[in-house]
Amino acid sequence: MPTLFDPIQLGAIQASNRILMAPLTRGRSTREHVPTPVMAEYYAQRASAGLIISEATGITRQGLGWPYAPGIWNQAQVDAWRPVTEAVHKAGGRIVMQLWHMGRLVHSSFLGGETPVSSVAVAAPAKAHTYAGKQPYDTPRALRANEIPALLEDYRVAARNAMAAGFDGVQVHAANGYLIDQFLRDNTNTRDDAYGGSIANRVRLLTEVTQAVCDTAGADRTSVRLSPNGFVQGVDDSDPEALFSTAAAALCGLGIAFLEIREPFEDSTFVKTVVPLTAPSIKRAFRGPLVLNSDYDGKSGQAMLDSGVADAIAFGRPFISNPDLPARLQADKPLAKDEMATWYSQGPQGYTDYSVAA
Repeated sequence: MPTLFDPIQLGAIQASNRILMAPLTRGRSTREHVPTPVMAEYYAQRASAGLIISEATGITRQGLGWPYAPGIWNQAQVDAWRPVTEAVHKAGGRIVMQLWHMGRLVHSSFLGGETPVSSVAVAAPAKAHTYAGKQPYDTPRALRANEIPALLEDYRVAARNAMAAGFDGVQVHAANGYLIDQFLRDNTNTRDDAYGGSIANRVRLLTEVTQAVCDTAGADRTSVRLSPNGFVQGVDDSDPEALFSTAAAALCGLGIAFLEIREPFEDSTFVKTVVPLTAPSIKRAFRGPLVLNSDYDGKSGQAMLDSGVADAIAFGRPFISNPDLPARLQADKPLAKDEMATWYSQGPQGYTDYSVAA
């Protein structure tokens, strides 16, 4: 069985180890969603990851509703991302961009008062993060079927821009209650057209978006993130194993480089010897590399590789405060703790000022 420290081929990308950096929203861009120079230092510090998956990056202004998060829809953003990828490559790393459309989780204040879009016209629970503080989510409008070709073009443009900015590939964000996930799950998709109803119909937008991205960036440089993780940001499904196995099989048919799934363990206390519920079914349906994510440490991550369910592990929060995470895990050194107060703050504090282990 491979170890976390063995290389792995992820489509066209040769990863030096099986410790991936999961996407982490950090809020260090400008209000115009343009990356800033400190982001190059941050990502380069973490280049020892087998592969970095960038923070979620908005494909359009319509799809981005997080303060100071980056975008990839205009030339200024492309130009500002290029030093980031150059810094990672100079440090010997590889990095792909995660493409993001938040759907109904975009507050109208980000859209000049326009109504956000979703699978159906039902507001998300809780409140949105905005520049003016937390505000109730708007009731979205249902995305019309005749608008979907334009959405697919938005993804093509974003993938093209990401590759022009020097990324090694792209990841379609289809998880965590955002637009594609709103179409996937039956509690947020009650449509009666070709994009709603049956599992096959609810998977349709995911496959069409992924195909559009594959056509642009190459299937061997395209990955997808799913989250068969129960209720999250207002989305849930009555039969997640059937849904996500079907989605995995469809993605396998497209020949994507790898599939990443975020699935917490069933026990809320995180019994780390238990395999996540749907991962074995997804592994059977998806014949390419499968990457698992959610609160793993070195021991539990290796156990998933040993089980044959996972081919690699994506670590999120540990990479915030441990830029040299692969070396720390290999040497079994203690991990530094991160500061939640600086997760989304601007500037270098809690971002680029974590040290490497002695």
